[in-house]
Amino acid sequence: MPEFDQFLSKKVADRYLKREVLGEGTYGVVYKAIDTKSGQTVAIKKIRLGKHSDGVNFTALREIKILKELKDPNIIELIDAFPHKGNLHLVFEFMESDLEAVIRDRNIVLSPADVKSYLQMTLKGLAYCHKKWVLHRDMKPNNLLIGADGQLKLADFGLARLFGSPDRKFTHQVFARWYRAPELLFGTKQYGAGVDVWAAACIFAELLLRRPLLQGSSDIDQLGKIFATFGTPKPSQWPDMIYLPDYVEYQYVSAPPLRSLFPMASDDALDLLSKMFTYDPKSRITVQQALEHRYFSSIPAPTKPSSLPRPARKGESLNSKPSDFNPHEGPVVLSPPRKSRRVTVQRDGLEGNVHYTEKVDDHFYDARQVAGENTGRSENVPMSVDFSIFGSKPPPRPTLNSADRSHLKRKLDLEFIQPERE
Repeated sequence: MPEFDQFLSKKVADRYLKREVLGEGTYGVVYKAIDTKSGQTVAIKKIRLGKHSDGVNFTALREIKILKELKDPNIIELIDAFPHKGNLHLVFEFMESDLEAVIRDRNIVLSPADVKSYLQMTLKGLAYCHKKWVLHRDMKPNNLLIGADGQLKLADFGLARLFGSPDRKFTHQVFARWYRAPELLFGTKQYGAGVDVWAAACIFAELLLRRPLLQGSSDIDQLGKIFATFGTPKPSQWPDMIYLPDYVEYQYVSAPPLRSLFPMASDDALDLLSKMFTYDPKSRITVQQALEHRYFSSIPAPTKPSSLPRPARKGESLNSKPSDFNPHEGPVVLSPPRKSRRVTVQRDGLEGNVHYTEKVDDHFYDARQVAGENTGRSENVPMSVDFSIFGSKPPPRPTLNSADRSHLKRKLDLEFIQPERE
């Protein structure tokens, strides 16, 4: 019987003709392939199952289980899954690029209508997840894939989880740090759809600025960046904050005007951002409410997906140099004992959280390109262009080291083997 299973898995594996590697993540490699049976181009995610003693890869099982239930135009389609040579292979529809490539491509100028379209598709996919009681828990631009038709789809559901039971506890060590909600940074184990909304707000801000808004180097630094940007929350704004497991008192600073952070954004865009960035998750706007916000019904209308600017395809170079940031100093911890310590947010240089440097690459980005000469979109005015990003190299996005990955895997496995609902 094992020999027959191996024969079947080899037969399925031989159906796909492997091409170039598209990327490598925490748990495996993604490569391009051709389905020799249908001629369709697909993306195959090869997940390392590890040694036999490690048991089943619960992250992979969760992704398969959830994606079988999620069928929506803004959710990546899982076509097939099969084991082969000790690895689990997940076959997905092929997507040409991702939203991070759009944001970082210096050839692309995003108009207000373009930004609105990308955000709307992101929220539609997220709304469908929440309707099905699924938290994504890993929202970030490179997990938002873009197809040949311009359609944006949510992908990478390895950290996704069913929610809804009132006493259900989860790990707070989810999301890349720059997209992590403040309640997660304070160590909450009970949370809901609001964590995805906060991450979507970070993506919205990144589309407007063409760079990540909140770039903390540690959890405490991330909170400092959040509070320096939106002001330190008062108990009246977030009553449950002081009861969170890892709560730390921060020195109070007032919030700068949101307009100073997003000078080119419309009033409707700022209003939606402020509601998505609400500190108290109980008061934070839901995804469905965000989709019904006047921002999406106001002029200009969202660009049709097929008309959106096209980034380089996944696996191809972007013909651009990475950009360079010089983020301002983070918070300073004054006294070590937890619960009693205070953190001081340095306000001088706050503007550096928005404008890092005045240097512009004159050889590449001149007024003609901003006007759209090379893109054929001269009628579009950019929502916001941070010219400083085109100078040199960006800070590395936060990643998990091997110790963090092992710890997170144990947390996720414990979540998986607990009953879904009471």
